[in-house]
Amino acid sequence: MLYRLLSCVTRKATASAFYRLPVLIMKPQVYFVLGGPGAGKGTQCAMIVEKYGYTHLSAGDLLRAERGRPGSEFGELIENYIRDGKIVPVEITISLLQRAMEETMKSNKENKKFLIDGFPRNEDNLQGWNRTMDGKADVKFVLFFDCCNEVCIDRCLERGKSSGRSDDNRESLLKRIQTYVQSTKPIIELYEKQGKVHTIDASKTVEKVFVDVQKIFDKEG
Repeated sequence: MLYRLLSCVTRKATASAFYRLPVLIMKPQVYFVLGGPGAGKGTQCAMIVEKYGYTHLSAGDLLRAERGRPGSEFGELIENYIRDGKIVPVEITISLLQRAMEETMKSNKENKKFLIDGFPRNEDNLQGWNRTMDGKADVKFVLFFDCCNEVCIDRCLERGKSSGRSDDNRESLLKRIQTYVQSTKPIIELYEKQGKVHTIDASKTVEKVFVDVQKIFDKEG
């Protein structure tokens, strides 16, 4: 049953993305933003947007928005994956990212620099990106926010008091961190071997972290 459902998801998401591909006339410049849950990716991305004018696309936010969209054919599936701390099928995530980039570039052709936050999260994500976006997007580098697990958990639990997110609880966080360590860290290490990773100590205050971020973007952004 699950196999048939995922096969259906793959066909629909891939077909949807296929018909939108011609819209991507200009090649977007992509900066992957990775780190554990609570590392401060979203906060720092918002500050980068304000200072440098990039467009921030959060894979998690896009998935949550699709989950809550009335009539979404993927909403229940996304909810189940997020609640269990698992990674949503790559075809869905890339389809949402493509749509967001297309809409942004259609509205303003100068907006071609994208911070993609929380993606790629595993080998399947990376292969799906390479398969779908090869030659259609230029990955400049990976911005890696490195922060210890306990600090990340404490931050998320504090955020959960007001965020309303179903995954900001200790049980889900432990699952998400396990997924991050097992699946996402190897992707970061792969990009490190290519010389494409900039590591930031994310345990510091927001202001001090952004000082380090600015040094990177002033030089290479």
